[in-house]
Amino acid sequence: MKNDQFPPADADLIARVRALGLYGLLADWSQVRDQPWLPELLGIEESERKRRSLDRRLRNARIGTFKLMRDYDWDWPRKIDREAVEETVSGGFLRDKSNVVIIGPNGVSKTMIAKNAAHNALVSGHTVRFTNASDMLADLAAQDSSSALSRRLRRYCVPELLCIDEVGYLSYNARFADLLFEVVTRRYQASRPILLTTNKAFQDWAQVFPNAGCVVTLIDRLVHRCEQIEIDADSYRLKEAKELAARKAKERAARRKKS
Repeated sequence: MKNDQFPPADADLIARVRALGLYGLLADWSQVRDQPWLPELLGIEESERKRRSLDRRLRNARIGTFKLMRDYDWDWPRKIDREAVEETVSGGFLRDKSNVVIIGPNGVSKTMIAKNAAHNALVSGHTVRFTNASDMLADLAAQDSSSALSRRLRRYCVPELLCIDEVGYLSYNARFADLLFEVVTRRYQASRPILLTTNKAFQDWAQVFPNAGCVVTLIDRLVHRCEQIEIDADSYRLKEAKELAARKAKERAARRKKS
């Protein structure tokens, strides 16, 4: 059937069929339009495609395992903006097309927050790439030609959200600084958000990239349209380790008492 031959009352169904690419149904529309199984069939196909899309995006994102925010102990940090964290995890910065930088010492759940935000973005339909800084920069630096580098940059510049974890734990040479600058610049020009975690305040980034001339401009483009979330706390991993040690000591003492 031609477009002008479809009944106006079927517009919603026809739009769903076209979105699914089921053109065989359109060719025989007069025979199938009143079939009771048609809406259910379209619903099943739409649900399956959404599931496959999410599975594919989860694989490509490489988020890995993580604890859910419901397990977060909000009373542990000495300083944390809970509202800002919850808004980040819910994806508010994606709607604003702004960056988020989470700053804090080791073991204060920066990665946990970033992974929760990345996962929720995926569930909401966004494309995401999660990487730590060293892996991304080493991957880009390993490309042996400008064309190969251009192709590999797409891995980090095309997704709607890029999460870069652990900037500042190692120092990098000028080549790595230039590559990070390229990623930040491309995403800045395309208004694609970055969620970045670091254990260094921006004034200390010269220690991370000691021989790079692009650090000031890199930071400027990163913090433009950016929310900075600072966390001040002792290491949560150390806290959990101490609690585990205390629990095991108590269990051993109880066993000795029984024997």
